[in-house]
Amino acid sequence: MLNKEQIKEIIPQREPFLMIDEVEAYTPGESAIAYKYVNEKEEYFKGHFPRNPIMPGVLIVESLAQTGAIAILSKQENKGKNALFAGIDKMRFKKQVVPGDTLKLEVNIIKQKGSIGIGEAIATVGGKVVAKGELTFAVV
Repeated sequence: MLNKEQIKEIIPQREPFLMIDEVEAYTPGESAIAYKYVNEKEEYFKGHFPRNPIMPGVLIVESLAQTGAIAILSKQENKGKNALFAGIDKMRFKKQVVPGDTLKLEVNIIKQKGSIGIGEAIATVGGKVVAKGELTFAVV
């Protein structure tokens, strides 16, 4: 299990844009499982939406991307580098994520050639899929 400080040793994101709270498990270059504890005090809930707070889909995707970055940037040869978005494909949102939810984030790297790769990403709450798709990344 990695806490926030240990996560920061692998990926470059920092508050307020660090979108994962802990990592349950990871295999460098292959996969990662992380969690985001969705808190009612998150800044974005002030405007999305004031009387019906819903976590924006793009932030769910960012949480998944940071989880994938744990898998990629934990490889010895990638330490100190960045993993950037190169594409988002087949992303579907199935359920709303609201304050109090625990977002489980799972990314499996399914293809990598040189500095470009693809991760199969799935986010769940209580065992139910809230989002899934493929994320293409570039390591720079």
